[in-house]
Amino acid sequence: MTLVTRRDLLRGGAGGAIASTLTANAEASAIGPVEAPADAIAMLYDTTRCIGCQACVSACAETNGLKPDTRISGGVWQMPLDLNSQTKNIIKLCSDTGGQSSFVKRQCMHCLDPACVAGCPFGALQKIDKGIVSWNSSQCIGCRFCEVSCPFDVPKFEWDHFNPKIVKCEFCRDERLSKGEEPACTSVCPTDAVIFGTRKDLLADAHARLKKSPKAYAEGRVYGEHDAGGTQVLYLSHVPFEKLGLPTLAPDHRPGRALRFQIQLYKWLLFPLALYALLAAIMRKRWRAHDAEVRALEAEEGLKEQL
Repeated sequence: MTLVTRRDLLRGGAGGAIASTLTANAEASAIGPVEAPADAIAMLYDTTRCIGCQACVSACAETNGLKPDTRISGGVWQMPLDLNSQTKNIIKLCSDTGGQSSFVKRQCMHCLDPACVAGCPFGALQKIDKGIVSWNSSQCIGCRFCEVSCPFDVPKFEWDHFNPKIVKCEFCRDERLSKGEEPACTSVCPTDAVIFGTRKDLLADAHARLKKSPKAYAEGRVYGEHDAGGTQVLYLSHVPFEKLGLPTLAPDHRPGRALRFQIQLYKWLLFPLALYALLAAIMRKRWRAHDAEVRALEAEEGLKEQL
């Protein structure tokens, strides 16, 4: 994937680089289904084991240096209502009029074919090693299209910061994975409601649970195995997945198809961007020529005055 930094945007003649980047990123999103990397990591969350203690929420905030969201508690307790610029991971209580209730853990799903990556014009969001969806500040222009394109409503923008970031789970890749440790949330769960491992091993574990205790789960499948083309955060639930707020997304729900209009738009932007770059170069050349003429006239006038 071709990348353009903020510095590139400020340089003269950046139009060609921008145009090639937009086209490269768009065409990359139109390729066939994406397979999970051989070493893809994952999380498996089982609602039947979760007690709602929120130890994972506190551990995530502490490890990632996030300011506790205490707004609704008057500055006393960490009580986020949902994912936000201060919360990468949350436990929510879901219930309905039928009397069914369940806790649900929400964080970035680390999709195999992420809509946020396909939708980002400048490659600020990328799939990196082990399948982690990572955000790079030097590529981000703050367009927030990742927020709009994500079907799970995960990426959040720091509206109250002068130099805002996109906030989302990255599996604690710098804080813990780089040191050979597992993510903070899975390391503190007292009931193993959420566990960490390779996607392959966790899928095998999930299917073993379904086979051993089929009546314990509302649906005989693993959410994220095929949904939205596959994710690296997997779910087992004693209530239907839709009651957990997980969207119904077909296996062929691919960003390359959903963003087809955008892809075509990027291609059509090639001409005006290239034209802009050409005009900028011409204007720059003429301004330099004009400055040279002015300096020459000033020098000539100076000689006349001396004579």
